[in-house]
Amino acid sequence: MADAAPASPATSSAMLPTYVRAPVSFARGEGCWLEATDGTRWLDFGAGIAVASVGHSHPHVVAALVEQGQKLWHVSNLYQIPQAERLARRLTDATFADYVFFTNSGAEALEGAIKTARKYHFADGHPEKVEIITFDGAFHGRTLSTIAAGGNDKYIEGFFAPVEGFHRKVAFGDIEAAKAAVNERTAAILVEPIQGEGGIRVPPQNFLRDLRNLCDERHILLALDEVQSGMGRTGKLFAYMNSGIEPDIMSVAKGIGAGFPLGAFMTTKDAGKGMVVGTHGTTYGGNPLATAVGNAVLDLILAPGFLDNVAQTGLKLKQRLAQLVDAHPQVIAGIRGEGLLLGLKLRDEVAAGDFAAALRSQHMLVIPAGENVARLLPPLTIGDQEIEEAVARLDRACAAIEKQFTAAKQEKPV
Repeated sequence: MADAAPASPATSSAMLPTYVRAPVSFARGEGCWLEATDGTRWLDFGAGIAVASVGHSHPHVVAALVEQGQKLWHVSNLYQIPQAERLARRLTDATFADYVFFTNSGAEALEGAIKTARKYHFADGHPEKVEIITFDGAFHGRTLSTIAAGGNDKYIEGFFAPVEGFHRKVAFGDIEAAKAAVNERTAAILVEPIQGEGGIRVPPQNFLRDLRNLCDERHILLALDEVQSGMGRTGKLFAYMNSGIEPDIMSVAKGIGAGFPLGAFMTTKDAGKGMVVGTHGTTYGGNPLATAVGNAVLDLILAPGFLDNVAQTGLKLKQRLAQLVDAHPQVIAGIRGEGLLLGLKLRDEVAAGDFAAALRSQHMLVIPAGENVARLLPPLTIGDQEIEEAVARLDRACAAIEKQFTAAKQEKPV
């Protein structure tokens, strides 16, 4: 059966116009590469916004999807689901957590984490403790609660009064600001170990450790949003493992399903003590098909040497990007991030959206982020050849932008 032709730009779309979509559509993918509907080949350094963790159409994941899809897709959480039980046990064995609740998305995982933190204090005899401290530049999702928790006011505008219960926009990386924000109503501190949408912002080395100590001192919970930074993206299974601390609650999504809708929030037994029968639910979350895929993804990420290779590959890419910065200082100001969660901080004269467009001319995909950063989020399976190809295409895009600068100066009247 032939692939559907892309809609003509002149054709009126039936899609709600909440996205400005680039004029390209894709028919298939393999590893780090995508094939557009016109047959052109594209190098994917966006991975569907850090989702295609083990690359596009990985044969092990496809096999698990097909095998389970031919058996059973959905039964609901009214019954035991062996695939979900297995995935939950593997996640708890590999992390701080005792319990896992599966969702369909990162936003749902954050909603569950917020509910868990508040319910913990309610069960502990402190129903007044409902406020969640969050940080400037944070992004936690697009539901009413998660936009209220985030650090960008433009996502709240027009949706009535923000959902209450959040102490927002505390300075990211500033432990003294976090201490000053804690009061008698504080239930938890919610933080991304590395901010993704906010511009690949890495906090000071001891920030997570200081937050952990603060939470312990004030008897509040530490909740981590690892939706973008988790599932091997930084060279560890989760980014918190680079800091030497453990959270009480954590939200996961994106790479856990490698493109299949799957998320989770995870909790210690103590932090989850308020989440008893009837306090939370989901229709689709943790269904046999999704969790069979999640198990296949985990097979790959937990295989011997996989995470070490991600860390080494991230270091190689960072070193090559440093050379690119030296070659194009008019375009790139610096490099941010860890592992394969990297960002190019662009000069003020180069908008991240324009930089992404210049790379599309080179048939390469990157994702704009806050603070005028272009995110590089390739599949974790990239190798040296893909790195060299990416750097070559980045180099050509930078040269094209510099040529535009030169032409603009020549056209400017004296």
